[in-house]
Amino acid sequence: MAVKKTEKIWHNGKMVAWDDAQIHVMSHVVSYGSAVFEGIRCYKTPQGPAIFRLREHMQRLLRSAYIYRMEIPFSLEDLSNAAVELVRANHMDSCYIRPVILRGYGEMGVNPYGCPIETYMACWEWGRYLGEEALREGVDVCVSSWRRPAPDTLPQMSKAAANYMNSQLIRMEAMANGYTEGIALDAQGFVAEGSGENLFVVYDGRVWTAPIANSVLPGITRSTVLTFCQDFEIPVVEQSIPREMLYVADELFFVGTAVEVTPIKSVDKVKIGIGRRGPITERIQKEFFATTSGEKADTRGWLTPVNVAVTAGR
Repeated sequence: MAVKKTEKIWHNGKMVAWDDAQIHVMSHVVSYGSAVFEGIRCYKTPQGPAIFRLREHMQRLLRSAYIYRMEIPFSLEDLSNAAVELVRANHMDSCYIRPVILRGYGEMGVNPYGCPIETYMACWEWGRYLGEEALREGVDVCVSSWRRPAPDTLPQMSKAAANYMNSQLIRMEAMANGYTEGIALDAQGFVAEGSGENLFVVYDGRVWTAPIANSVLPGITRSTVLTFCQDFEIPVVEQSIPREMLYVADELFFVGTAVEVTPIKSVDKVKIGIGRRGPITERIQKEFFATTSGEKADTRGWLTPVNVAVTAGR
């Protein structure tokens, strides 16, 4: 999906023109993938644009950077306020927000310490990641031949750019074989997640999902769905999931900032459940969109309104 250019990008505390937000080809990030990032959605609500779970996303960004020993001079409040300012500056009703912390132009070599750390934040209009129809009818997926890295190789709790080379292989293989998306197994052969989505399995009246130890990203939407399940008194099981459970599941669905809540109708050409969105998936999906759209009262403080004065920061 093509990126639709907006007017401003936030860079190291200042707004710059979209076309001026550039890095040198010899920046450390280009050769070594030394960046961490976030994906955040801002939704249109009756009260104006509102960013969903902004602080949780920015907290994960800072933790991702900390794992890779990337220190920045911006606090959680600074980054959260910058996101609000950015959406406001670009006059967006709804958008996707992409903060990136990267190692820039300095020294060359695996040792990154001599390279400056740059912080950027962009936003643009972005629709349904897998298409509008996918939200209703579900998608066809496969189990990928590419596995998630072992826990002692690349830290999967960090949303790092380098991890997404693995994701690209999973997605490209799936598409080349006629599927919409792929599901990765972990190093031990247990179900992990999609190329860029967490995965939930509905089986025997319970909702199953892989624990963080199975090489999955601690997703913000994943956390949201777990909260909904608690509200609905749906039992949740967080434990290792064998591959064959995918085929005999009553329902499967992906969750994530980009994909939101998307049902899966088949895996490896095996029909899942009724072959389309199931009742538990639909209930969670409706709750998610009622929450993000502002249709339901925001009792948890998950929505950060853009048209409200920015709190003191920097």
